[in-house]
Amino acid sequence: MILPMKKVCLMVREKSCDDALIKLRRLGVLHLEKRNVPLDVNSVALRNKTKVEDAIGLIQDFKPPKKKKQILDPFMGRERRKKPVGMHRGRRATDIFGTDTEAPYSVDAVRAPRRPYLPDLLNGFGDERKTLKEKDTLLNREISRIEGWGDFDPAGITEIMNYGLPVYLYEMSPDVFEHLSKDVQYIKVKSDRTIIRIIVFDNKIPDITPFALPQKPLTELYQEMEINKNALKAIETKLSTFADRRPALNKEMAIVMYDLEFETALAGMEKVENIPAGSELSYLTGYVPSEDTAKVKKAAEENDWGVSLYDPPENDERVPTKLKNNKLVNLLTPITGFLEIVPGYREYDISPFFLFFFCIFFSMIYGDAGYGSLLTLAAIGGLAAMKAKGSKPPLAFSMLLLLGICNTIWGTLTCSWFAIPLENIPQFLKDISLPYISLANAADPVLQQRIVDQNLQLFCFTLGVVHLSVAHIVNMFRAKSLRILGELGQIAMFIGMYNVVLFLIVSNDIRRIELNPYAIHLIAVGFVLSFFFSYYKTGIGQSIKSSLSNIMSVILGIVNVFSDIMSYIRLWAVGLAGAAIASTVNNLAGPALGGFMIFAGIILLVFGHGMNMVLNVLSVIVHGVRLNTLEFSGHVGLTWSGTAYKPFAEKKIK
Repeated sequence: MILPMKKVCLMVREKSCDDALIKLRRLGVLHLEKRNVPLDVNSVALRNKTKVEDAIGLIQDFKPPKKKKQILDPFMGRERRKKPVGMHRGRRATDIFGTDTEAPYSVDAVRAPRRPYLPDLLNGFGDERKTLKEKDTLLNREISRIEGWGDFDPAGITEIMNYGLPVYLYEMSPDVFEHLSKDVQYIKVKSDRTIIRIIVFDNKIPDITPFALPQKPLTELYQEMEINKNALKAIETKLSTFADRRPALNKEMAIVMYDLEFETALAGMEKVENIPAGSELSYLTGYVPSEDTAKVKKAAEENDWGVSLYDPPENDERVPTKLKNNKLVNLLTPITGFLEIVPGYREYDISPFFLFFFCIFFSMIYGDAGYGSLLTLAAIGGLAAMKAKGSKPPLAFSMLLLLGICNTIWGTLTCSWFAIPLENIPQFLKDISLPYISLANAADPVLQQRIVDQNLQLFCFTLGVVHLSVAHIVNMFRAKSLRILGELGQIAMFIGMYNVVLFLIVSNDIRRIELNPYAIHLIAVGFVLSFFFSYYKTGIGQSIKSSLSNIMSVILGIVNVFSDIMSYIRLWAVGLAGAAIASTVNNLAGPALGGFMIFAGIILLVFGHGMNMVLNVLSVIVHGVRLNTLEFSGHVGLTWSGTAYKPFAEKKIK
């Protein structure tokens, strides 16, 4: 359920803006309306954000070193690690690195962030490394430039020139060298096929620029480059020792973002114009759930704020969405959070339907009770581990438990256990399977396989029609006008097209499905109802006019009904592909399990089935989620264009 929102306009004295934001953050119910207001270039949080980002970039390519054994500190009475690099005597680690990985961080009376000492330290190393790299580039460039001349002392040439004897060095191509004037006196030195190097005495060669003398001999440059490389290597080693400080930097980034949020909110407050000097006022706007408006009013009364609460305008597209569902439906949160999809404020929350059908889709795609059992055990293990630590388990474990149980039930009904051949499966597991979709206890396996495939196809298409019809039933309850007839027409087209799909796809020599004339009548009646009432707002004339203006979409709607029902065949196809992969893994590993290569067989089984489970996860995202977020949502009219409700609130950063 999407909770109703109220728009808030809060007015405070300009001199108390900071204090007002601190109290609003402590209140934790107001979703601030974001404004495109640039922060001051002198923003402390903005500068610190850049520092932390640069620091993280410096160590991200290094692997964290292995954890060192902890040493018992007899003076502190607790275990301590070796003193970190850069630790000054008489100062705490938090004084140097600017982080405390144990204590939670929150801003109340003091808003200014602590100095991120660890980023400063790393960025200092980074600046030094940058300087060394630039110097290395210059040295390489200079060495490449003069290397062809060999090792000589440029100071000697300079000294000769100071005595009045001009000496010039030239590099030229062989063609230019051949056309030199015979009057030029030169000494030819190291040359190759592409460059001729000569030393000219007395006068310069016209129209040719002399070779610039280096500042140092080649040998000295080599030595300097070696020293520079060693210094660069030492800096890299220093940076690598900080690879295990990534968690501290992540925490520092969270702190910086926390403060940046405050500064952004402060910058977004606008001044009220035409207010006498000394009584300046500022205001901000945001949104608050209707159930929390009393908290805002009480805070405004206690702090002498001016407050206005009203319903958001119809054209306001910034209204955030806050969902409130029961504990079971809330299990869907990890999936929608991972996909970052939120329904719009004025759209419909399909979470209950999403969860119900997603469990079915997940089970059919995985389609194996063995995989379902592993997922169930993993979820139970995760929940038990979190409970043992005294921590609140994330919803992801509970969602995994639900999906694992559903998958185990479906796999039990189909008698699928790690794709083990049916003759090797215990009889009691065969007995509890469902003959409609199972090959267990089949007298003729080949015939039963064809029957099961047909039954699964029939189930997929039936599931599709039910799923999409539910979408239009939801719209019927929301319409509250003659548009209900348009939605009823869509359902009629689905039912009629369902018979057409079964006739074209499912019907075979085992079970003949005839094309029912009433199916065509349903499609025709449904099309007429949809044409006249799908766009109904103010009257039938307006609805017909809207349909005519979108005539191509209306006509193609019949094709879309067919293609949408056909989309659900993917559940059978993907499940069949996963079962084939699992069976192939068993066939490859089977011969090794009966001999001295048993360990190789076990490894192949674990790797193969593990890879198959990973591929099934991708299949669930691509296919199982799609049927909810595209096909079903499209018929409900849900665009997932909402903004999640994120109140301006205090955070515990651990």
